[in-house]
This record gives sequence, C-alpha cells and structure tokens, in this order.
Amino acid sequence: MRTTGNLTGIADSLRECPLDDAITGREAFEAMTSVVTLRSLLDHRAALLAGALDRLGVARDHGRSTRELLIVMGFAPAVASRLLRVSASMASLPTMSSHAGDGAISGEHVDAIVKGINHIATRTPDPVDDETRHHHVTDLLGQFFSGATPAEIMARARVIGNELAAQVDGGLPAAEDRSINTLDHQVTADGRLHLTADLDVEVGEKLSSAIEELSAPRPEPDGSPDSRTPGRRRADALETLLDIAARGGDVASAPRTQVLLTVPADAPTRASLEFMGSVTEATLRALSCDAAVTTVFVDGERVPLDMSRDRRFFPAHVRKALYVRDRCCIKCGAPATRAHAHHIQHWADGGETSLANGCLLCPSCHADVHHYGWDVVIGADKHPWLIPPATVDPRREPLRAYNRRTMTVGDLTLAA
Repeated sequence: MRTTGNLTGIADSLRECPLDDAITGREAFEAMTSVVTLRSLLDHRAALLAGALDRLGVARDHGRSTRELLIVMGFAPAVASRLLRVSASMASLPTMSSHAGDGAISGEHVDAIVKGINHIATRTPDPVDDETRHHHVTDLLGQFFSGATPAEIMARARVIGNELAAQVDGGLPAAEDRSINTLDHQVTADGRLHLTADLDVEVGEKLSSAIEELSAPRPEPDGSPDSRTPGRRRADALETLLDIAARGGDVASAPRTQVLLTVPADAPTRASLEFMGSVTEATLRALSCDAAVTTVFVDGERVPLDMSRDRRFFPAHVRKALYVRDRCCIKCGAPATRAHAHHIQHWADGGETSLANGCLLCPSCHADVHHYGWDVVIGADKHPWLIPPATVDPRREPLRAYNRRTMTVGDLTLAA
C-alpha cells in the first residue's frame, strides 16, 4: 500500500501542477528535462509492476494473459509487449536495469537494448555467458549515452551479432536467419492497410526481384511517361503478385481467393469487407469483376437473408478468348497473364459474362476505369476502345486498345 500511496500522491501532484502561460523558454526546457526523467522512471516502474502482475498470476486468475490485462488497463498492445519483454530481462541485465531505475534511460531505449541483447544471443548456437553478455550490454549502453536512437542501437546489435556469427562455428548471420522473419499488417484509421516486414536475404531477394519485374514503368495511352510514382508502381506490383498467386498458376481460371462482402439489407451503402471494413460501390464493382466475392445480405441481427451467385466470373474459355483478342491490358499493355477480366457493363447492372462485354485491364488500369473516369466501349470492329476522362482529353476521343495502336486510323467510326 505504501508504494501505491506514493505513486498516487505523485499523480495527484502532477494534476495540480499548472502550466503558466508566462513560462520562459529556459523554464520550459528545464521542466521538459524533468518530465523526461519522470517518464523514464515511470517506464521502469511500469516494467517492474508488469513483472509483478505476471509473477503473481493476477491475470491468470481471471482467464487472461498478463499482456491482455495490461491492454485492458489502458496500455497499447505494443507497449504491453514491451513492458513484459523488459521485465523478463531485468535480472540478467543488472547494469541496464540500474540505469533505468535512475531514470537515465527511456523505456524505448531500454527495450532496444533488451531486443539487441536477445538478437545477439541468437547469432550463436551456444549460450552467451554472463561476462560476454555484460560486455555487449556495456557496448549498447555506450551507444545510448553517445546519443544513439533506439533504431541505431538495434543496428549496432546486428553488427555485433554478425561479427559473433562469423567467429563461432555454426553461427548464423541475421540476414540468413529465417526464424526471425516477420510480416505485420494493420488497418489504419482511414481504412487502409499498413504493412511492415523484416525478411531474411532469400525471401527478401525473391520479393524484391518480383516487385522489380512487375513495377517497371509503362507509357500512358497517349505515349507520355508513366504518371505513377515509384511507390505506387510497387504497390500495383504487389497486387499483381496476389492475383497471380490466387490463380495458382492457371491463368485462365478464376481467382481462388475468397473475399467475403456483408451487406445490411436495410442499409446497402454500409457494405463491408471481412478484413478491411467499409467499401464504396465503385470499389465493390472493381473487386467483383475478377475476384471470388461472396456477397451475404444480413438483417439487423446479422442473420444471413440471401447470398450472391457466382455466375459473374469469366469461365476459362471466355478468358482465353479475351487473351486472344486483347493480347494484354488494353490501356497500358501489361501482359494478359497479369490482367483482370473486366465487365464493360457491370454484372450487377445486367451485363453479360461474355467476350462482347469483357476486356483485359491490369490492376492499376482497372482502378482507373472504376475510379478515375476512364470508360470502355466495344466498337463496331468488335474490339474494346478506351474513352479518356475530360481531365485527360477534353474532347474524350476514343483510343484503340493497346495491342492495336500501331494500326493506321483513318477515322473513329469503328468506335461508334
């Protein structure tokens, strides 16, 4: 109770400490310095208490893990994991713990040192003795007191680990260690997906090679340079990789990826995807052109009322016919094997799943048609023609499909 009472008193004192509007720059700097020390002390105390909660089995008594308990108490998931990681290492890292207890090191830097030491330990098949561990801790602490960031401390730990791996029989450099590979994804507040990955050299080389091959610039329909940024091209390449994987190597088959769309019967504009959440009608139409989307209509209690049919997907023989006619993406020329089969008149609007109502569009150009004002029509010559938006061509004159642009065009009557 004594420790708890002291901490409660500190919290009360902070609440009652106003920030004077007339504060000077020097006073603000000195106050912030004190806050940094207090924050470091609180980070250390939080790690100690997280260890105590875990040791005492407080969460287990309620059917939870200690990490879950910390999250319920208000810690972010990443912070909860950090506190438990640091608390588990304090006994084996007394020098670091002592500095943290003095408020000299922030919680982020402490965690970087802990992860760094754990990383170094994985570079050799033999356990690291106390003397060697102390040497490594001293090295990483020296990095901190020299002004290194947590990321720079981790970079130093990787250098030490690789040096150790080179000196020990059976040592494994970080670049070749598949066991520490990670791929994390998180839906952001604006409904986008944020990816982070840490991959070994083999997987990294495969991914880099595939992205490099699929993200090459391609000309716009009027011959101008690719307007996409390098980052956008790489993102488009990732989608192409997913499409290729979904077909399992059979380019004529419909994708095997199953996407679940839920539509409230009384509020169809609130349709949502299983993982990514709410979608617009335009995105839904683009997605359902060439992906296995199962639409489930539900009532107010989320009880299914009806399910969609799958007859909108282009069967293998029609896909092959599209490949023969279009040869490639009709807008940019991307290979047919990387293109979606697009309904010119959407299936939901009564459009047929047929050669006369389909065309090939790569993922990027498919988005242009559904979101950025490009239209597709089948001309009198029974080939697809592109109509650019007014922002690209105020006259909106039809353009031949990519594989036919080298032909001489006497007039545009064939597109009528």
